[in-house]
Order: sequence, then structure tokens, then C-alpha cells
Amino acid sequence: MPADDSFRALLDYMETELGFSTSHYNDSYLDRRVTARLRRTKCDDYSEYFDQLRTDPDEQAALLDSMSINVTGFFRNPEVWDGIRDVLRTLSARERQVSIWSAACADGREPYSLSMLVHADPQIDESAVEIRATDISEDALDVARDGVYEESRTTDLGGELEYLSNYEQYVDHDREEGVYRVRDRVKRPVTFERHDLISGASKSGFNLVTCRNLFIYIDTEYKRSMLETIAQSLEEDGYLVIGKSETIPPSLKSTFEATDNRHRIYQRV
Repeated sequence: MPADDSFRALLDYMETELGFSTSHYNDSYLDRRVTARLRRTKCDDYSEYFDQLRTDPDEQAALLDSMSINVTGFFRNPEVWDGIRDVLRTLSARERQVSIWSAACADGREPYSLSMLVHADPQIDESAVEIRATDISEDALDVARDGVYEESRTTDLGGELEYLSNYEQYVDHDREEGVYRVRDRVKRPVTFERHDLISGASKSGFNLVTCRNLFIYIDTEYKRSMLETIAQSLEEDGYLVIGKSETIPPSLKSTFEATDNRHRIYQRV
């Protein structure tokens, strides 16, 4: 990890002047994001980049936006979605209204995956499901609200969507323009808003929270408070899904009980 005084000064500046909680993230993640901006701006080192950052509001905005964890996909880790389907069936049979929070939703592909799964499964009452999707990045939320995703050499959107055999009912593929457009029926139950899970207030009334692949970037000492925010946002017996390589800290084992440990699905107890 970088020991450069300029790197530390830069992180302190981001925390105190730009309002980004760098202390919550591990250094390897922060270094990757800062280094990417350093290369983009053709700066030679942290010190030169820091000098530019302090005087360039556009670069300040670009750096903050780059800090958004935007690694996502439709039906990411498909085997996990079998477990999510079971949870949604259980909730649909138990609750009159099913409220879902997709936290750290990036460009919206996860909440739209939830909506497509709800629409595709006859055992789930789609009319009773509402999905709130949040992220810290306004740019990511703008993409999410549009629901238009470009094909690229690195992202096989069609392959991502193949978890559902009939995904063409929910997403239009414009081959001429090279884009996939989420249909209105999928977008309708999903609302997007900005929320910072690190410093934002808890919500309430959710039966299911998905927060996948965020905690791997967070220092251990801060995971507890974030998971407590999620716990306070969940109804009794509500469910939490985290990333496959993530775990619940031992200090919260009395709050979350594993119902499907292989797929990292927990229930608030």
C-alpha cells in the first residue's frame, strides 16, 4: 500500500473538504481509484495530482464519481439468483406487500434483475413488489433511470440476461444501435435515489435488502455500523443478501442468521 505522504494528504483532503469517507475503505481500493485518475490526468505522482485536484472542481467531481463501486451485471453470480428466487417466493406467499432495497445498485442492473425475476416467476405476485434502488453516484443513477445499456467487447449483456430463458420479454435488444433497453414493465416497480450507506440514515419497512460486493472494499471496523443500518431498515424476519466472498462479522451473528450460507442469504432475527 502507498506510504507516500502526498497520498495520505490527498485522502485527508477528500474526507475533510470533499465529504468522501475515505477512512471507511481499504487502502488497496482507494489506491486503485486514485491511480486511475492520476493516469487519466497525466500526472506523474500523487503530489502533482493533489495540486491539480485542489484547484480543479471538475477533477474533484470526476474523482468522487470514480469512487463509486460500479462493478455489476444482470444476474451476477447466477447460482445466487436461485436462492433469491426462493426468498421472493417465500415473501410473496407471506406478505401483502414486498418491499426490496437494492443498496449500492451501481448502474441499475441488479434492481432490474430483481424486477425481471419477479415478472418471470408465476409464484411471485409482481403487483405486490416494489423496489428501491440506491447508490452514491449520481452518474450511475442517471444510467440506471434510463435503463439503456451499451454492448461492448468486455461485457456480454446477452450472456448476463440468459439466466432467464425468456429475457426478450423484458429487454429490447437493438442490434443496429448495439444497446439493450429495459422495458417499461420492468422499470415501473423500481425507483432510484441517492444514498450513501456509509453515512446515510437507515430506512424502514423492507422485507429484502440486497447489498452485494460492497463490503469487500470496506475496512472491517466499519462493516458493523453499515450492517446495523441495514438491520434497522429490515422488517422482522426480513432477508439480507451479500456478496459470495463476504461474511457477517461475528459480533452481528445475533442479528443475522444464515438461511442459505452457500449463497450468503441471511435473515434478521
